[in-house]
Amino acid sequence: MRFDIITIFPNILTSYLKEGILAQAIKKKIVKVNFVNLRDSANGKHRKTDDTPFGGGPGMVMMVEPIWKAVKKVKKKKKSKIVLLSPKGKKFDQKMAQDFSAFDQIIFICGRYEGVDERVVENIADEIISIGDYVLAGGELPAMTIIEATARLVPGVLGNKESLVSETHDSDKKDYPQYTRPTEFKAGFKNRWKVPEVLFSGNHKKIEEWREENRKQ
Repeated sequence: MRFDIITIFPNILTSYLKEGILAQAIKKKIVKVNFVNLRDSANGKHRKTDDTPFGGGPGMVMMVEPIWKAVKKVKKKKKSKIVLLSPKGKKFDQKMAQDFSAFDQIIFICGRYEGVDERVVENIADEIISIGDYVLAGGELPAMTIIEATARLVPGVLGNKESLVSETHDSDKKDYPQYTRPTEFKAGFKNRWKVPEVLFSGNHKKIEEWREENRKQ
């Protein structure tokens, strides 16, 4: 699966891809993440990608032409989706990650400043996506959030397939509490934090009952 991130800061996230699950998926060539410098598709000596808004107003607006050129240049797969990251978009969730994982390519347009020319919304983007009800400086972090949530659903990315069987957001119920060794931890002189005894009792029926009772609603 291929992810393309169109941005004016193509080096802003490269370090994140050198560790963890995504790094392994890239190494195995299951996933490819490509950073596209929007300025390479801009005209003029200064490679300008933004301009003042018609009608006046604060800030700058990202221009339609460089974005259109960048998308045309980078679109390689028939089964692809073009996503504009914007706080005004539909909120990203696990169901969306599952839908996205069926595509061969996802292209992310990372907004900056006061946003993008509305013609990008009307004519270029397939989906307008937000990762929450707050404003960030740009779409790069949301793009990486969506890439990680989506890529882990691609076959072969996770080493343990059972990790996907009962995902926290796959149902109305949340996951149950998890513990590991030691069974008792001494936090200072007085505090002793213990693991519920049922979990190391060996009684699998009671363990399942405890887990069901203690799922976070």
